[in-house]
Amino acid sequence: ITHVMDKPNRRLARLNEQFRREITAILRRAVRDPRVSDVVVNSVEVTSDLWLARVYVRVGGDDQERAEALQGLGAAANFIRRELAAVLHIRRIPELRFMEDKTLARASRIEEILKGLDGAGEQEAGEPGEEDADELGQEEDDGAGEGDDPGDGLDHGDAKNPGEGRTEETG
Repeated sequence: ITHVMDKPNRRLARLNEQFRREITAILRRAVRDPRVSDVVVNSVEVTSDLWLARVYVRVGGDDQERAEALQGLGAAANFIRRELAAVLHIRRIPELRFMEDKTLARASRIEEILKGLDGAGEQEAGEPGEEDADELGQEEDDGAGEGDDPGDGLDHGDAKNPGEGRTEETG
């Protein structure tokens, strides 16, 4: 049963990729609108009934240039459909809806946030606070035992009782 349901999904995946390749070629070869010269087609999602294809594009420039590029794509949509009909041999060429692909922008924003967290983590790691010292003291009791030097050059004594553990070594 699963492979029967898999077949239409594989067909759609192949169609999506074929639409992406063909639309990219048509934009490069036949569309003369300067507004769409820097458009990159990232992916295409065709509905299973072939009535609609969402074409996700990446557009450079500022907000106004992106809006103009999307307008240019919208104006060229029927022309691109006719070109697709000449190349693809399927029962229906879907309506093309061009949408800005924001995944790259989202990924960049997430990366910025993570870098910000990473930078904050580096500052904290250089200067351990009381909580870190408590944790280190507990780790020492649980793992290495009292008086063992872990070799990292840090004072691993108990933060609440700074002399504790050291008197046993000397006395």
